[in-house]
Amino acid sequence: MLDNENFIRKLYTYAEGQGIDTQKFVSMFSDEGYMLDMASGTKFRGKAIGDSIAGLASAFPDLHRELLSIYVAGNVIVVEIAIRGTHKGELALASGTLAPTGKAIDVPCCDIFHVESGKVISFHCYNLPSAMLRQLGEKNMRLS
Repeated sequence: MLDNENFIRKLYTYAEGQGIDTQKFVSMFSDEGYMLDMASGTKFRGKAIGDSIAGLASAFPDLHRELLSIYVAGNVIVVEIAIRGTHKGELALASGTLAPTGKAIDVPCCDIFHVESGKVISFHCYNLPSAMLRQLGEKNMRLS
């Protein structure tokens, strides 16, 4: 079994732009595992976890998460990341769909994982949608 840091690094590889593999991403979660988007309060389980990741990759086909820092405390892994990409696809927002702007994003994010028995049981994503929308030039829209 991979140690927890390497396990999480592997998880991120399945969510990268053109190399996205939502089935493998979701397979790394326990049956009870979930992803919580802290900005919107939306909790995803099962296939919905993969759909969430795929939606972002569809809007940003060159999506890359640069892992800036990783902290491991037993079964808890905290990852400081920068989400980067170019807006080349439609982005679904609570207020409608944002057509591609061609603009680049560099959004700060912090992810906290709890891993047990080699599976993610919780993934809390603390992202900054206001920064993404500002970078896309959409000050009056909401992501959720």
